[in-house]
Amino acid sequence: MESYHYVDIFATKGIEYLLVLAFLAVLILYWRYLNKPAAMNNRAAIPEKIKTTLVDWFYLADNFLYHQGHSWVAPEGEQTVRVGMDDFSQKLVGKPARIDLPAIGSRVHQGERGWQLEVDGKIVEVLAPVNGEVVEVNREILKNPHLLNEDPYRKGWLLKVKPERFGPDRKNLLSGELARAWIEDHVNRLSRQISGELGQVLQDGGLPSVGFAKDISPENWEQIVQEYLLTEPATIS
Repeated sequence: MESYHYVDIFATKGIEYLLVLAFLAVLILYWRYLNKPAAMNNRAAIPEKIKTTLVDWFYLADNFLYHQGHSWVAPEGEQTVRVGMDDFSQKLVGKPARIDLPAIGSRVHQGERGWQLEVDGKIVEVLAPVNGEVVEVNREILKNPHLLNEDPYRKGWLLKVKPERFGPDRKNLLSGELARAWIEDHVNRLSRQISGELGQVLQDGGLPSVGFAKDISPENWEQIVQEYLLTEPATIS
């Protein structure tokens, strides 16, 4: 009688499956090892991309002088300077419903509150960049506050001031490469604050909206404004 040898084909295949799974596991681990540096580099590149996007978004007008509270000064002849808010501040705060300017003949003081905006029922105060007497106000911006957002360096100017001592005041103002470095420093701070949907927009190459302080912190945007404009928000009386 011929003898038959029974072979358990399922046991054989089971061993093969285990070997295949083991090979795949090793392959996956090896692939992860090879790609770990690239993934780390990609994560590191995200903040840099946000910084580059934001730095390019904020415009600094040439030949203007900037106060660190984000107001600006533009000399106009020997006796007068124009004063306004820079592009960073108008994009930070958003569209004002009203702008309250000091009266002609009143005095402003560098580093002290110069004027205020009403935004979303809150008062935002801005520091004056120079010491001097107000000799003219922009009546057009009183009628149309959105000129501040549309053209902050030309049509959106706020005051004309006759400086008391422009030489000493000028030492506290920034221009050129110093102004650019100052904006980049603020962008570094912003990149640490940006998160959620706003951060995703920037990572995808988009830009935040005007009034982006509310995008960063809808409930506490006044504190963001305070941090960058170096002043304190107040409520409407």
